[in-house]
Amino acid sequence: MFYPNKIFNKIEDIDIKFLKDLGIKGVILDVDNTLIDNSKILSEDKYNWVMSLKENGINACILSNTIIKDKVEEVANKLDIKYFMFAKKPLSGGFKRCKKYLNLNSSEICVIGDQIFTDILGGNITKMYTIYVHPISPKDCSITTTIKRPLEKMVVKSYLKRMEDNK
Repeated sequence: MFYPNKIFNKIEDIDIKFLKDLGIKGVILDVDNTLIDNSKILSEDKYNWVMSLKENGINACILSNTIIKDKVEEVANKLDIKYFMFAKKPLSGGFKRCKKYLNLNSSEICVIGDQIFTDILGGNITKMYTIYVHPISPKDCSITTTIKRPLEKMVVKSYLKRMEDNK
């Protein structure tokens, strides 16, 4: 439940062809430390990656646990995509809202985020393809995320070892 389907260093390392080959038609994106850093900056590389998604016919939306509307709204507006906030990830409600908005089956949706116990777990619970990306910044905005990071590192290390053993 805690292992992602795949791990990438950063979101722009995910090849759009890779997603299309999996049959992915929609992507659910986390915001904090996935799309933007602690300074709330959306890099040009991340912006271009989302634009490339859209140009290739893959729809996207944002799903965030944040309660800070301005932050999520600003990113969503720049990317011209829908957003859902105060999602209570990993609970399934937010993922189901995104699924309904995207109008796709779970098998056609990929969840991308930097947290194992919210993004990845929630995506796995709802039977979506999950991709873990390393956090943009080593410093987290939330104390709860800071507390969870050592456990997440253990899960990622275990996942990578398992992948290496299976080669």
